[in-house]
Amino acid sequence: MWWEECKSIEAKIIAMRRDLHKIPELGFHLPKTRDYVTHQLDEIGIPYQLSEKDSSIIATLKGKQPGKVLALRADMDALPITEDTELPFCSEHKGCMHACGHDAHTAMLLGAIRVLYPHREELRGEIRFLFQTAEEQAKGATVLLEKDALEGVDAIFGMHIGSILGKDIPSGTMVCVPGPVMASYDRFILEVQGVGCHASTPEKGIDPINIAAHIVLALQAIPSREIAGTEPAILTIGLIQGGELYNAIPSTVRIEGTTRAFQEDIRQRLAKRIEEVAENTAKAFGGTVNFRMDFGAPPVTNDSDVTALAQGCLKEVFQDKLLTHIDKPSMIGEDFALYQQRVPGCFLFLSSSNPEKGTDYPHHHAKFTVDEDVLWKGSAAFVALAEGFLNGQ
Repeated sequence: MWWEECKSIEAKIIAMRRDLHKIPELGFHLPKTRDYVTHQLDEIGIPYQLSEKDSSIIATLKGKQPGKVLALRADMDALPITEDTELPFCSEHKGCMHACGHDAHTAMLLGAIRVLYPHREELRGEIRFLFQTAEEQAKGATVLLEKDALEGVDAIFGMHIGSILGKDIPSGTMVCVPGPVMASYDRFILEVQGVGCHASTPEKGIDPINIAAHIVLALQAIPSREIAGTEPAILTIGLIQGGELYNAIPSTVRIEGTTRAFQEDIRQRLAKRIEEVAENTAKAFGGTVNFRMDFGAPPVTNDSDVTALAQGCLKEVFQDKLLTHIDKPSMIGEDFALYQQRVPGCFLFLSSSNPEKGTDYPHHHAKFTVDEDVLWKGSAAFVALAEGFLNGQ
């Protein structure tokens, strides 16, 4: 089986991950990352297309015989976090870090290409390798979709490394389950408008801090009192900004937060009620609110048929370290869900949690890192999925 060849390039996969870890970049434009990835693709000899809108890349492998079309996706962007790992290959970009494993995702997909491309004469069909930007903003998938990256695609697979589903899942375990595995994730912004004045004469103004405090408390009742306890729903306030002086009431306060859900109707209800509650609370105190909902991504829901096929492909690779059931999905979100709205897909989770190696820190933590011993298995998973899906093995 071709996936076994990934073990022989383990050192290369690790080296690529370390190179990428040094050059984290944010959002849509990742010039150093794209240059690095295209250099690797040029070494392999695989053709690719570059986006004019962002730094995304689509590499294409066409088999000798016609067949199905498979897409494999990796995200490349990083986070605005100052790294605190003390790794010898830590970030060279101050205030920016690969704290979510996207460097590993990119390296693992590049490793899979190194194994698969020499076997192109033996493959039936086509593989599109999608290197995506701006996953952390839930916007990068849209760019690739606009470029018709999934035109004619029969199925898509993606993968996340780390401890998203729990740090107690041993490193090297692959999780492949049907149904909902990650929640929707959306961002809301509330600009509370009052009237500024001196702190000693609050009656001359309208206090947006007081309004904001009441809004924050009122919003908590939406998931706890308006959504059934059997339906997962989260509403979290992550940012409140207002005021510059201790003795002055400001004119505005900004509130930002996120919502998470697994059902589209609950997702939409949360957005609707946030607007209604905020506006009416502000009105009660004489103020106003400007509301904006930045819809990110729907829930990640794995297709049952594609997932069953994936489980069969991955059984030999992971053996007793293949989990096909989890007690509960993750409330973290992923814009891989946008691909799944177009074609059947399956999103996998490769655990790299190992307390002895310090790789059990949560994602988005300044000390987050991965267990590099499992990287080749990520590449092996992509290879096994490609061979099994296209050649039926």
